Amino acid sequence: MNLLEETLEVLKKYGKEIQDIDWIGSPSFGWFTWEDFMAVADEEYDNSYGAQEVASDLVIVFKDGSWLERAEYDGSEWWEYKQLPKKPEKQRKPEKEDIFSGGVLGWREGGDEE
Repeated sequence: MNLLEETLEVLKKYGKEIQDIDWIGSPSFGWFTWEDFMAVADEEYDNSYGAQEVASDLVIVFKDGSWLERAEYDGSEWWEYKQLPKKPEKQRKPEKEDIFSGGVLGWREGGDEE
């Protein structure tokens, strides 16, 4: 897999353009520009199972607050698109059972509505 080509495909998939990028980098390394990224990312790597090859804390942050981050499972790696969740229109008062599900996945139905 070529990291630059993979990145361009993911940008296209989520309707993002180069000019939408605010910064690229990581909290531990620092930030850099798209041009700096292109200079090093046009490289083949093995994205299948085994050892992760691309920096695990690499992110691409967009001006709208969404971002791409590296994801990995057993050495297989890819970009994942993330965005801040939107505040729901409905406000509710939770009960303990709503938060501590006791083995039930997701939110239980019901609860007080305001």
